Amino acid sequence: MKHRHSGRVLSRGRNQRRALIKTLLGSLILYERITTTEAKAKEIKNFIDQVVNKAKVGRNDAARRVAIIRELQGMLPEMASKKLLGDFGARFEGRTGGYIRVVKLVPRKSDSARMAIIEFV
Repeated sequence: MKHRHSGRVLSRGRNQRRALIKTLLGSLILYERITTTEAKAKEIKNFIDQVVNKAKVGRNDAARRVAIIRELQGMLPEMASKKLLGDFGARFEGRTGGYIRVVKLVPRKSDSARMAIIEFV
């Protein structure tokens, strides 16, 4: 049974899955648009909303800024967290959620995996 288990396994163990999500989040923040499989795109959709919301709080609240910076650096590569804290806070100031869109593509030719583009709105 799958009681109280959320998220996708993505054919990986726990540590590999965490590393994959961290890398995908970092790449999405740095390049603002990546092409990946549909399952991976749907999986990081929730994570990116959480990360951007934390960056917005860290930008506005000086008392919690240091704690949020440390938390983001644990979740993201260093360059991605710097870009997130600098640029993205002002960019999404008026938005409360829905920072990215997932556009479905034709299946990959080699293994027919469903592909998608994930990008910031």
